[in-house]
Amino acid sequence: MLKKIPVSQVRLGMHIQALEGAWIDHPFWQTHFVLEDVADLHKLQESQVPAVVIDVSKGLDVLVPARAVAPPAESRPPPSSAPETTPAAAPSVRTASGPPPAPDRSLAEELHQAQAICAEAREQVTSMFAEARLGKALDAEQCLPLVNEIADSVFRNPGALVSLARLKTQDDYTYMHSVAVCALMVSLARQLALSESQCREAGLAGLLHDLGKAVMPLEVLNKPGKLTDDEFTIMKSHPVRGYEMLQEAHGAPEAAMDVCLHHHERMDGTGYPHRLPGERISLLARMGAVCDVYDAITSNRPYKAGWDPANSVAKMASWKGHFDPLIFQSFVKSLGIYPVGSLVRLQSGRLAVVTEQNPQSLVTPIVKAFFSINAQMPMTPVVLDLSQSSDQIVSRENPHLWGFKDLDRLWAGEFLPY
Repeated sequence: MLKKIPVSQVRLGMHIQALEGAWIDHPFWQTHFVLEDVADLHKLQESQVPAVVIDVSKGLDVLVPARAVAPPAESRPPPSSAPETTPAAAPSVRTASGPPPAPDRSLAEELHQAQAICAEAREQVTSMFAEARLGKALDAEQCLPLVNEIADSVFRNPGALVSLARLKTQDDYTYMHSVAVCALMVSLARQLALSESQCREAGLAGLLHDLGKAVMPLEVLNKPGKLTDDEFTIMKSHPVRGYEMLQEAHGAPEAAMDVCLHHHERMDGTGYPHRLPGERISLLARMGAVCDVYDAITSNRPYKAGWDPANSVAKMASWKGHFDPLIFQSFVKSLGIYPVGSLVRLQSGRLAVVTEQNPQSLVTPIVKAFFSINAQMPMTPVVLDLSQSSDQIVSRENPHLWGFKDLDRLWAGEFLPY
């Protein structure tokens, strides 16, 4: 069945049958295709095309906004070692069709302060986890000054702290992951046009979401290899353990407890610990699921090297049923289709690393070209604002396949944490 819808309702997985408007405004050379790439989705959203015709017999239909409805008591999964919370009804998600808000500072300017915040955050979160491991109750209100500093940095320029927090060492992962998710949550909340207080609440939830890992056995938590089934079962208990700890904490808001308990739930109901269906997962928990996974797969871990940021976004887009599609779209807008640190191939035959986002266009970031593909050798780095250049990105590239082991030095330079 064919259905005409505005571009604002288009989502990944839809079968595009036709594009409305003048053909010169169409961003694709073909019609009759399934929209599968996040970059293509944003290309369509930023075009002059007002509407499309979709074939719902060959792809997804328009998404009906989910409402959080408490199911009958008999349908609720039985509680494990912690009572299951009933998430509050998720507020309507505002998915801005335009770019993220323009930063108040350049990335280079904000990196100085972001570096100091990361160093301070590492000490505070390390201390928080150490005290939790000793059985001491957490005072969540003591985390608020750090969350405020992180939020203020994200408000000034989200790319700085979000990108820098990704560059964690294997030893720092458990602690800096919490900092990174805090920053990502604030940035995503900002993109969703939540209030400033809601952005800070989202940041606090991000900072505390993995508190349960503080009481996981260190030999399992830091194992440099694949976990056994028994070990994975132990690790899957960390949301419940963290929830229990936050229940005993002073000043921990319900929102933070909910994200801690439910950030591993999936929209298709296959997550843990309670296998909640999507309509019963709160807005903040849906946000936490996206932010947690992105930082996890882009970070160096004891058992694997992190994935490239742009390829990570593409992989996440392909995981059907994991994330709320509207939340994920907004996450990509907040981060960029090609996040800072991504390796891209330019039309000119050069490789470049993305150094900063362009607030006006997600597909034309600022990049630093450093390698000639034709000559197969490094070149003197050249900074290009692709919004002002005839050159353009033609593809994402895998830095591991090219043998680039220290790509982040090209954009982070002196701010690298290692």
